[in-house]
Amino acid sequence: MINKKVHNVQEALKGVTNHMTLMLGGFGLSGIPENAIAELVKLGLNGLTCISNNAGVDDFGLGLLLQKKQIKKMISSYVGENDEFERQMLSGELDVELIPQGTLSERCRAAQAGFPAIYTPAGYGTEVADGKETREFDGKMYVLEHAFKADFAFVKAWKGDESGNLIFKGTARNFNPNMCGAAKITVVEVEELLPVGSLDPNQIHVPGIFVQRIFQGDKYEKRIEQRTVRQRI
Repeated sequence: MINKKVHNVQEALKGVTNHMTLMLGGFGLSGIPENAIAELVKLGLNGLTCISNNAGVDDFGLGLLLQKKQIKKMISSYVGENDEFERQMLSGELDVELIPQGTLSERCRAAQAGFPAIYTPAGYGTEVADGKETREFDGKMYVLEHAFKADFAFVKAWKGDESGNLIFKGTARNFNPNMCGAAKITVVEVEELLPVGSLDPNQIHVPGIFVQRIFQGDKYEKRIEQRTVRQRI
């Protein structure tokens, strides 16, 4: 048994430096690695390239890094509800690569599996395909997309054990599983960290072989990006 447990977020982020490429799980504010992001803000790193579905909101998630101009480039699927993200993109302060959501997921999964690239029909005939290799398969055109190359992947899971086996909860699963093992080092923060053997093997979503470091996070806010409730009658 290999013990992947580290004692805190500071230990988990050792080796993260300026100008690195980072993957960060989450969709909106669901399943984002809150502790890792907060520590990145504290470290004051800059020139970062962040691969994430979006950039949170203005005052939470990756929006905190954007506020401090710590991100040089965002590789995302949409701008979302982040006004600062939109402002920096339109002003040219931030380099932004917008790609189809499924392509984002599959480029992560390709890196995880050790594949150098994938072919996808998404984006063919649009600006997304400009300058990229295209190829026909069975009468349909596809675009060649390269697997991501990242230094660190920061992932949020619900439960994990000290060997890095992970269980995700509900929609917080989103991009997190595909980012495990898709970077040189995968760091996972969990709400509940258990001894090896505590998890039902049939319930494990990601095996520990894809994880290098795991720690128990704390003070999760789990904000909701847009709260919608039914009107009272």
